[in-house]
Amino acid sequence: MRKTLLLALAALFPLAATAQEVTLRVVSAFPENQFYVKRTIEWIEKVNKEGKGVLQLNFIGGPKAIPTFEVGKAVQSGVVDIGFTTGAFYTNVMPEADILKLSETSAAEQRKNGGYDLINKIWAEKANMRYLAKVVEFTPFHLYLNKKIDKPDLTGLKIRITPVYRDFFQAMGASVMTTAPGEVYTALERGVIDGYGWPIHALFDLNWQEKTKYRVDPGFYNAEVGLVMNLTKYKALPQKARDFLDQHALAYEQQNDFWKSYNQNEAKRQAEAGIQVITFDAATNKAYVEKANEVGWAAAIKSSPQYGEALKKVLAK
Repeated sequence: MRKTLLLALAALFPLAATAQEVTLRVVSAFPENQFYVKRTIEWIEKVNKEGKGVLQLNFIGGPKAIPTFEVGKAVQSGVVDIGFTTGAFYTNVMPEADILKLSETSAAEQRKNGGYDLINKIWAEKANMRYLAKVVEFTPFHLYLNKKIDKPDLTGLKIRITPVYRDFFQAMGASVMTTAPGEVYTALERGVIDGYGWPIHALFDLNWQEKTKYRVDPGFYNAEVGLVMNLTKYKALPQKARDFLDQHALAYEQQNDFWKSYNQNEAKRQAEAGIQVITFDAATNKAYVEKANEVGWAAAIKSSPQYGEALKKVLAK
């Protein structure tokens, strides 16, 4: 009898050991063939290898699983647990999401100057989200064109946008249209658009270099791609799983210096692919970037009178 009881208890121990293991569903707002996503899948694989018995991440796919501009709402509502996305893709949840593009301070600095805590206060209040980590930064946006310009004037040009560039490109006279990344190649091919806004890298993931003639320098703003999580789910995690997730999200963020050298190589690849650089004189370049920032912060403060100024204090230099 005693032996039977011991055997029964022993059989239960493996169940007890794994009972606390949590599996979270992860979706990407970017196509799965994009380098951002490939890096994140590698991170997920590392998390799963080291998190056995504690935490597992189930990557359910990219825009084919949930459309790009619906990922934020899916995280907010708990349809998925974690979204790999950028703030510009979930302004339909909260306008503040797009303000992160204006960051001049780094993610590491924001964790020290109160920025990270402020972001999480706002994300919790407005979207039921936890901002886990920023995993793409040090990456300027650029204007890419198929028609040459000799000054920052986009009058008569049709430019593809996300909320990132809307106000700035409109201030230069452009006609704008919003599309998901997966639709841009066809729009370029058919002449529906004359250009688009995009970071210095990731053109080759989507083959846009085949349909792009020019890149306008200098770049402006700072690309932000991050991991956001449903706050209710985050709070419900066992402490060990939450600590493990925080630790690994931070470790992923701490690799962001990688983007500095990567972006230099991407600029070289663009030149080799035949993309020509359009640049202006020094004074015009300076005014171009200043105009981008001026328009960006004016829109940010207008869209978020409650938090715009507070975010500026921790994001701007």
